[in-house]
Amino acid sequence: MLKIQSDFKKLTDVKRAKIKARFFKTGLGQYAEGDKFIGVTVPQTRLIARKYEHLDTKDFATLIKSPIHEERLCALLILVNQFERGDSKTRDKIFKFYLANTAYVNNWDLVDLTADKIVGAYLGNKEKDILFKLAKSKNLWEKRISIVATFHLIKSGEPKYTLRIAKILMRDNHDLIHKSVGWMLREVGKRCSEKTLTNFLDQYADTMPRTMLRYAIERFPQKKRLKYLVRN
Repeated sequence: MLKIQSDFKKLTDVKRAKIKARFFKTGLGQYAEGDKFIGVTVPQTRLIARKYEHLDTKDFATLIKSPIHEERLCALLILVNQFERGDSKTRDKIFKFYLANTAYVNNWDLVDLTADKIVGAYLGNKEKDILFKLAKSKNLWEKRISIVATFHLIKSGEPKYTLRIAKILMRDNHDLIHKSVGWMLREVGKRCSEKTLTNFLDQYADTMPRTMLRYAIERFPQKKRLKYLVRN
């Protein structure tokens, strides 16, 4: 057992672990079937990530593959910290490592806390082809990575990739994709241009999944929300 894993073991909370396991849908046939929780909170995990921010490569490779959710989250938070402080060579290495290990970025919180900060940030001024490849993946989490990664671009005032990937994911049948796309569309309206969002909705509101639409229009006044909801 790694020393960092010993720190996690000391914080085990069985009652909280059961609650988290239900919340993150780890039951038979659910989207995170088999994922294991030990009941460590996100703030506690962040503290451990800071403590071990210089974790060596060998130990890091072990941690990212842990069956314990909080340990994988910690590995990813360390990656984010290292990426944000790193030079171009370090960022390149982390980006490649992240994409090579998407099998372990396998729950929505793991994606949402890291995809924009690593994948999106890395691709800021580079070709974005990998986003479209991820969007067309058969893997639920790679598809979610593709859209959430665009949050970094949205915050930089660049919504076009979000809209293009939203079109690819429009017919996806998973609720977690509907929610993530709707969330990013809402952020386009909030951070870039409401007109850009309404133009998109004017074209696609009739056919997009209702959950996606509801998330996208969440910040609109009631009258404007109803305008789109009655079309769906």
